[in-house]
Amino acid sequence: MLTVDIPSRQTGLLGGNRLGLSPKWEITQSPDGRFEIRHRDRGTPYRPTTRPHSWAGLLDRLEHSFRAAGVPRARPLPTRWGRDTELTISAVQALDPLLKGGEPYVLRRGYLPQPVVRMTGERHATGGLRDGFLTSFVNVSRIEPVAREAEFADILDHWLTTLSDIGLHARHITIHGRDAVWQRREVCGLTVHFRHLDLPIGDIVLLWNAADPSCMAVDLGSGLERLAWARTRLSWRDLVFGSFATVDVAPDVLDAIRTATLLVGNGIAPAPRGAGGVLRRVLAAVPANAAPLGVSSLVRASHSYWSLTSQVAVPWPEAASVIEREMYRRGPASTASLPTPRSSWSDGT
Repeated sequence: MLTVDIPSRQTGLLGGNRLGLSPKWEITQSPDGRFEIRHRDRGTPYRPTTRPHSWAGLLDRLEHSFRAAGVPRARPLPTRWGRDTELTISAVQALDPLLKGGEPYVLRRGYLPQPVVRMTGERHATGGLRDGFLTSFVNVSRIEPVAREAEFADILDHWLTTLSDIGLHARHITIHGRDAVWQRREVCGLTVHFRHLDLPIGDIVLLWNAADPSCMAVDLGSGLERLAWARTRLSWRDLVFGSFATVDVAPDVLDAIRTATLLVGNGIAPAPRGAGGVLRRVLAAVPANAAPLGVSSLVRASHSYWSLTSQVAVPWPEAASVIEREMYRRGPASTASLPTPRSSWSDGT
């Protein structure tokens, strides 16, 4: 494998067009290392898809694009993580043995649509989640150990092809970031972000073990819900919650039941601490009187959604029963805010 010290990676991500982009892309750089790369035909109008929205259809198109490039689909990580975090918060955790431990193996590789739970979604001053953010979502990822930095450019180039395959063409994509190395504990990285018009849709990160830079990998990440939002430009609430968006219930309550369905469906029960404690805190944001007729319809819909990307072991009627018992255990007036632990590697740009 390639052995290189960290300073050599700080000489310029863009030097010699190391991203491998064609002359159709125009690069703007600032003295502090920030850069923006845009297609020369970026002024053409974007017309959102007029096809009926289908989560299964979008997943099929993504998998077909990766499979056409020889990238196999990996099985999802368990929802209960229990190492650095109680729950799986990103597909990149599959690279922990290589990147954090310097071990010559990873837990998964390839295309991975991974259900995750994060408490770091941006919120309004009133506490509600902003459009584009959820407590749980499907992390659309490609995770690969690599031996050469050039593989980073190849994976980036294929992602542009994949975005085009689902209707997000290169002329509407902006590539941007900061041409500098960041470090978080055992891991160093270089991050490149993607934006579709005005909407952030993910990033690609070159990562390596700080003590042994030959332990190197690429993490490409987006969100299934974000990609669907970019394609359709529907109302965020309508896109994510469908017919439930018209119900007189706060979006954060819908989000909490959706997240609880993922957790309970994967065998996590309410508890004072650990993964069960996270579930209990999620449901603490739902007053018992929020669903006087029960939550079974929303749980059934959420269960069907999570089943598209993972095997949800607990049937939806049982999951609904667990969630309702926890809601009513507290009484109608009991609510609590969600915790906000750090949950991902980022360069902060």
